[in-house]
Amino acid sequence: MEGSDESGDASEQRARDRLNNLWDVTVVKMAAMLVEESIYNLIPLCPLKPSKGPRYVSALNPYVKCTMQQAKSQWKTIGPPKVLVPSPKDFLQKHSKEPKLPKRGKDQTGKKTPKLSVPCRTDHPVMGIQSKKNFINTNAANVIMGVAKKPVPFSVDRYQGDKFPLETSGLVPKYRKKKDYGVTPKYVLRRTEEAKRAQEAYDAYVKKTLREKAMKRLSDEEREELLDGLKENWEQVHKAFQSLSVEIDTLPKKLNKERLELQMKQLEHDINNIEKHKVIYIANK
Repeated sequence: MEGSDESGDASEQRARDRLNNLWDVTVVKMAAMLVEESIYNLIPLCPLKPSKGPRYVSALNPYVKCTMQQAKSQWKTIGPPKVLVPSPKDFLQKHSKEPKLPKRGKDQTGKKTPKLSVPCRTDHPVMGIQSKKNFINTNAANVIMGVAKKPVPFSVDRYQGDKFPLETSGLVPKYRKKKDYGVTPKYVLRRTEEAKRAQEAYDAYVKKTLREKAMKRLSDEEREELLDGLKENWEQVHKAFQSLSVEIDTLPKKLNKERLELQMKQLEHDINNIEKHKVIYIANK
């Protein structure tokens, strides 16, 4: 059996080698035919171009164009769609943007505008005019008849002669002689009234708060009722304490005994305080 298997594998290997040799020979012959001159190689072969299919056109093209046209505004571009081209004659000239003053003419009332005070170059002065006025006597009379100026009062504060005006120095009782001197200004009165009203509102609020939070006094009836209730509670706790077992050997029993003792002590303390004080006040929460 082993010998027959080995012979079958060898035959298959020889057949495979024979096919490979035939394939190599065929390839070599085809390459030689392409390289060597042949009648089949005289006519050049045109490369075949792949044919394109029809161009895709969207069915929504008109709708998209209409929508884009509606969303677009003609003024959201660089400028209006139609702009007049400037004329070449309207070029920018020198001093064209400077403000120009209107021409000087007659007033609306009809009066002529006065002439310039500066004489022209062609004007000639009037000659030969003489005056008989005695300017020396006139000036002397004006000085004699005129009222002398009052000297400005100064204040000297140093022996070197340093002086300053007396009116602005504060040494003259200038403001004390005014009509409204010593009168309280209106804004001070107004602020005083506002502060007074605010203080009154605050005092009223404090009184209301204290009245609400004032302590309440217990009447004699309420005091006796409270005292009887505390004594009744003490009796109930004392009865529970007396009902405890003689032997306390577990933790719950021990905790229960301690709790009852604390309650009895607190009740006794409250009863003593109420019996000691005849007048009792309770604070409102």
